Amino acid sequence: MSGGSYNYLYEVCDLEDLQARQHDLADMAERLAGLGYAQDAARETEELLLLFRQWQTRAGARTTRLQGLWKAVERWDSSDGGEDDVKAALAAYRGDHGTTPPP
Repeated sequence: MSGGSYNYLYEVCDLEDLQARQHDLADMAERLAGLGYAQDAARETEELLLLFRQWQTRAGARTTRLQGLWKAVERWDSSDGGEDDVKAALAAYRGDHGTTPPP
């Protein structure tokens, strides 16, 4: 019995798993392109990779912008901070004062 050349990529059941297997997707896209008669499938596989990369870039930028605010809310909810900290972090997130939220 053989198989597993692409770590059983065809068994992926959710996007989280597929995202974690981008190397396998790239290998599959290259293999499909190499067939010479599966260019459409190769292109669509490559588009999946591109979508994941775009999402990672965009999500990373938004995460960076939101982290200070998330931290302030989490600290407030765990009684390690207060509403004033959240308001300050929100102002920093919005760029109201050009400051960073308190630690």
